[in-house]
Amino acid sequence: MADDSIITDETRAKIGTTLEPVVFEVEKGAIRRFAQAVEDPNPLYAEDEYARKTPYGGIVCPPGFFGWPVGQTVGMETLINVVDPPLKNILNGGNEAEFYLPVRPGDVLVSYTKLADLYEKTGSAGKMLFAVFEATYKNQVDQVVAKMRYTFIFY
Repeated sequence: MADDSIITDETRAKIGTTLEPVVFEVEKGAIRRFAQAVEDPNPLYAEDEYARKTPYGGIVCPPGFFGWPVGQTVGMETLINVVDPPLKNILNGGNEAEFYLPVRPGDVLVSYTKLADLYEKTGSAGKMLFAVFEATYKNQVDQVVAKMRYTFIFY
């Protein structure tokens, strides 16, 4: 660790740390409400008859919707506690997604999130800490349905 680094050895050692899994239940009404909330009128997310005639054979979730967490969640506070940043302001540095299988009503997903990387940069406002988390979503038959990568910037 460089003497002027804001990433301590203790924090760097947390790279690879996996958080407690989070369970999500996918319900048809929630799919429809999510599509309405993001103003996506695609009938694939709400209309049974239409969706049955598609290659998917039924209603599926819009990309990025994984149902509602059951019991526990991975909120910002949980992620921040893993990093324990010396800087207290935070920005969303971007999200990346890879989708493998459709998510359907009745699916039960489990999300496994880990701290994948930490790095720092210096900008006009000073030092910034970048924390990258990766989440893998698996369905009830242990198939990976999606992987998400979330970057947070502490400044």
